Amino acid sequence: QVQLVESGGGLVQPGGSLRLSCAASGSILSFNVVGWYRQAPGKQRELVAIMFSGVMTNYADAVKGRFTISRDNAKNEVYLQMNSLKPEDTAVYYCNVARSGLRNYWGQGTQVTVSS
Repeated sequence: QVQLVESGGGLVQPGGSLRLSCAASGSILSFNVVGWYRQAPGKQRELVAIMFSGVMTNYADAVKGRFTISRDNAKNEVYLQMNSLKPEDTAVYYCNVARSGLRNYWGQGTQVTVSS
């Protein structure tokens, strides 16, 4: 029903910032749950940030205070602002949207590499 394309990844030095964008092919207004996940090589995919109903958010302890999830329904986009990046943040980051009780939609991911 909707296609998601992540962008904004790249190579950044420790302490730097990146803003990831997730552009949807259609309206995201009906998707009350939006989130970002990441997967590092050899590790399981983990939840990074999630937003419920546009107001309630949860963050992984590892990113709390550094990352911020947001959405712009008018632009059909979801964002992840990442500050104070650390090498351990290196991973492929995936956007996810869903309606409660229904299927999840995923993007193809964008690579974030934090290295000096």
